[in-house]
Parts: sequence; structure tokens; C-alpha cells
Amino acid sequence: MPVRAISFDLDDTLWDTGPVMEQTEIRFHDWLRQHYPRVAQRYDVAALHRLRAQLAAAEPARAWDFTHLRRRLFRQLARESGYAEAEFGARAWEIYIEARHDVRFFDDVLPVLERLAERFTLVALSNGNAEIARVGLDRLFRFGLCAREVGRPKPHPAIYRQACKRLGLAPADMVHVGDHPEHDVLGAARAGLATVWLNRDGRPWPAEMAVRPDAVIPHLHALPPLLRDGGAGLRHGDG
Repeated sequence: MPVRAISFDLDDTLWDTGPVMEQTEIRFHDWLRQHYPRVAQRYDVAALHRLRAQLAAAEPARAWDFTHLRRRLFRQLARESGYAEAEFGARAWEIYIEARHDVRFFDDVLPVLERLAERFTLVALSNGNAEIARVGLDRLFRFGLCAREVGRPKPHPAIYRQACKRLGLAPADMVHVGDHPEHDVLGAARAGLATVWLNRDGRPWPAEMAVRPDAVIPHLHALPPLLRDGGAGLRHGDG
């Protein structure tokens, strides 16, 4: 069946997430120093990171829910430092989420998405808490879904199935594009979607992975040619 929709991962597929999160933590701590000094005195950037990791380890069933972990972190910081939880939590979240969306797209992202949006329905599927409207992609994407909304993270197929349901499409009508072999390729394949592994840095495919992508591309400019003739260039095993 011809491809009618394309789903994209966000973090590390459309932008480099490491520098974004590093700057987010720095900006957040600068804000703490100015507005909530008792928290900043108690925790530096590295200590905040360790505390968040401890919270994730203490609640492994929710470790994938980054929004939950952040809000839990903010509540603990407020309690420990003697600030009102509700006020601190609301303000801290807004500072964090604004900085978290200060992303720089890879150079190929906007030109390719704009081209593809003329022919296909585009959606975003992410384990993270990035929102397409906050990064200006709502003009190109029909919607975005995050793992928190469906209750299970990738590679569980729930998020892919939910996207198909919302679009009224069969899995065979969609192709998923992402950087992560397990979350993006394995997860989408389990749901019946064709898969494209975006391998920007030339990594080898993990030998332990039983599933292989239908195609491997080094940059997004290589994606439109795969989708000519309704995606005839995507065949299982070609990756």
C-alpha cells in the first residue's frame, strides 16, 4: 500500500538533544540562584542531575515519564528548602519547559519537512516531553503524541497504534523515521509500520537486534527519494 503518513521521532532526530538539555540545566540553575537561592545553595547543576537520577531509580515503573520526574523533583526541592510547593512547582516548570524547547534544528529538517508536508500527513511521536507547537512545527505536523499520553514508552507499540487510530490509517499506510534502533525501529516494526533509521553519525546496526530497518539514511535529504511512487523504495529487509 502507498505511504500516506510519516511519523517522526523528535529528540536526536530533528535536533541534537544533548546541548539542549545541558543548557536547560544551566539556565534553570541560574534562575534558582536569582529567585530561590536556598535551592541553588543546596544543589549545584551536577547535584540536581544526581537527585533526578535517584528519583528515577526509586520509581522504575515511571522512570520513562520525564514530566512526572521533573514535577516530582520540583516538589522535593520546594519541601527541602522551605518554599511553597505549588508556587515553586509552577514557576520551575515554566522555566524548565521554555529552556527545554530552545532547540536548533539540524540543517536538513525544515527543508525536508516542508517538502514532505505537501504530499504526506506528518505526525510526531516521542518518548520525551517536547511539544511541536513550542518549537514551531505545528504548522507542518498534524499532531504530536508523547509516551506520557498513551501510558507506555517506546519501544512498546502503543504510541504507533494510537497514531494510526487517530489518523484512521492502517499501519501499512505509515512509515516511521527515527534515530534510535530500539525505540524507533523495533517499536514501529512491532506495530506494523515501515521503518527508516536516521543514522547521522554512521553507527553500526546493533548486532543483537533481530529486527532491521527497512531503510537506513544518513540525513533527511535522503528520505523523499525513498517515498517516490508511494514508498516503493521501502521494502522489508532493504536496510
